[in-house]
Amino acid sequence: MEVITRQMETNEVAKKLIDQFVLDEDFNVPDSKNDVEKIVLSQGNVRIDEVKPVENYIRVQGAVYFHVLYVAEGYEPSFSCMESKIPFVEMVYAEDDGRHHFDVTQADVELGVSMVHSRKLRLKAMVELGLEAKEQRVQEIPSDVSADCAIYKKQKEMELLKLCVSKKDTYRIKEELSLPGTKESMSMMLWSDIANRRLDTRLAVDELQLTGELLVFCFYESPDGKIDWVEQAIPYQGRVDCYGVDDTMYHHVQANLEDVHADMRVDEDGEMRIIGIEGTLKLYIEIYEEEKMDVLEDVYSLEKNYIPKMEEVSYEQLVLQNQSKCKVMERLSIPELRNEVLQICHSSGTIRIDRMDKREDGIYVEGALYIRFLYVKANDDMPFDTWQGVVPFSYLIECANMTDNIKYHISSTLEQLSITLQGGDEIEVKAVLVFCGFFKRLEQTEMIQDIMVESLNMEEIEKRPSIVGYIVKEGDDLWSLAKRYATSMEAIREVNGVTEEKLKPGDRLLIFKENMSIL
Repeated sequence: MEVITRQMETNEVAKKLIDQFVLDEDFNVPDSKNDVEKIVLSQGNVRIDEVKPVENYIRVQGAVYFHVLYVAEGYEPSFSCMESKIPFVEMVYAEDDGRHHFDVTQADVELGVSMVHSRKLRLKAMVELGLEAKEQRVQEIPSDVSADCAIYKKQKEMELLKLCVSKKDTYRIKEELSLPGTKESMSMMLWSDIANRRLDTRLAVDELQLTGELLVFCFYESPDGKIDWVEQAIPYQGRVDCYGVDDTMYHHVQANLEDVHADMRVDEDGEMRIIGIEGTLKLYIEIYEEEKMDVLEDVYSLEKNYIPKMEEVSYEQLVLQNQSKCKVMERLSIPELRNEVLQICHSSGTIRIDRMDKREDGIYVEGALYIRFLYVKANDDMPFDTWQGVVPFSYLIECANMTDNIKYHISSTLEQLSITLQGGDEIEVKAVLVFCGFFKRLEQTEMIQDIMVESLNMEEIEKRPSIVGYIVKEGDDLWSLAKRYATSMEAIREVNGVTEEKLKPGDRLLIFKENMSIL
């Protein structure tokens, strides 16, 4: 006797950690840079170099890279920029014995830059790290049985979610942007902001296809000292190898744009009119397949006594894979900028999720859109400045009949953002937030893991009546009756003329011991 099984892989988050820490550093302006009069823009991003377990801690080594745009001291307003990094080593308490491998899946930074004096800046960075340890489990699902005698087996068709691919990968983006003819050539790039928008992922044979666009903003100085800027969306497309997959499968991808930068390049006429953009799209990929499988539920024989050994088994079923869009629209009053903003040059936004609540009809999300815009102001001595604000939002990611055993993974991206002037002291913010959700139901049931074989008690079998009259009760089925009275479902059907699969309470049946010849 041998139970035939099939393997089903699942991928579960074994541990999830959130860590926050503050970096507070003074930074001296390099000798090659002009004195600072006023800080206009600052931004930072986190790069992770190493994640390593150390006893009950996770050692995260990396750096906060920052970029500062400022107005330089002088008789005429001029701009300068500088960049550097603040290295860090953070020990995250994990209460882990080292058997889990942690990845940093989220790395956000809130950067504040202030002047100590014209040659020294103070940088304060609030860093938030999200770490996950995933655990792949293999379940043995009983599908059939082999035996050296005639047996009866009960199988049920089930649709199970099978993990096919779980991997980290990267896709290198290399694109170029040519300045429009109406724009001045470049002599110095002062600032760049590059955001990943409208990312779409699709499965094909042995690959994951990527399409999206980079929203590129560059603030620069022309050869004659004028300040100009350009903003343009650059489409891109690519592929990542995922052997063994096809377009009938389901997938969830978390993508982070990292190590992105822009540089000036010479065009065919020898002028600096080309902007080269490079970046790395870091991908966390999970691909699943729904597989219909005959699962072995029970077994018996008229020749031997088979005793199934049951164990509780967990398995996953797909509930929902969706992409939904949340539109945010808000008018903000900014009296401090009354009659000061002449033109908005560029706007950017960051989504921060504060809470996710599971409800009967889905996942209720609350958070805020942190916005910032660079604008031209009516001041010849200080012609550019920035404003920052917050727009709260709430949204329901719909999923009917949410239960405690439904697990979900939600990722959010900013697809569109526009900020327009609406009068002297008002702006209008319009944004589209995209939420990608992947919902799985974790089910638990008892399944056959082994079968014990015993010899039949022939004396007990001989004492059983040859014919039994039986009135069907609630919960009875052909299988349970056939097994109880040592016959087969086909025999019960034939004797009683039963054509339907289900029995009705109150039906009267005649059940004959197998191999009786009175029929």
